[in-house]
Amino acid sequence: MKRKPMATLERRFLAFLMVATFALSSAHATQAVQYSDEEFGPVVRAYLGYLRNEQEVVDDRASRREVSATYYRHNSNRIKALRQMAIRLARETHNDYLPELEAVSAEEMGLLFGSRPPQPARLKVGEVLKNTFRFLGVVRAGESFYLFARLDPYEQAEQTEKSSAIRRPEKE
Repeated sequence: MKRKPMATLERRFLAFLMVATFALSSAHATQAVQYSDEEFGPVVRAYLGYLRNEQEVVDDRASRREVSATYYRHNSNRIKALRQMAIRLARETHNDYLPELEAVSAEEMGLLFGSRPPQPARLKVGEVLKNTFRFLGVVRAGESFYLFARLDPYEQAEQTEKSSAIRRPEKE
């Protein structure tokens, strides 16, 4: 009978350690982003705030054991990759605008591109795929993520027009 209370106590202690670890890592990431938030305009700050909120949701779900450690790590890494790309784009362009960003691992390419995804090794920065996504690059945030910017409707229409012009040569 003495083993049951001890086992329960050990499980509670391990759960506490897990929650404390998640909280500390989240607090550290939040502090780093808050420091850099000040250099950006309201749109970029709002996006970085959105990513912070997403991380809090993942942290909360992990603390309640609703998700596996693998899921937690993968989604936390995805959020880090999105944050890194957003900050990089904002600093490079000196513009308070961000396109809609997508971050996928090599195994998740089918989520964006269907049954015939591009080969990750053949992607070129700036390349437009399916007239919908521009490849921005690879970000390593614990694991490799391939980042894409979704083209806005005007860019998509322009890409579609270019593609159809290439397929049908002009008649003289």
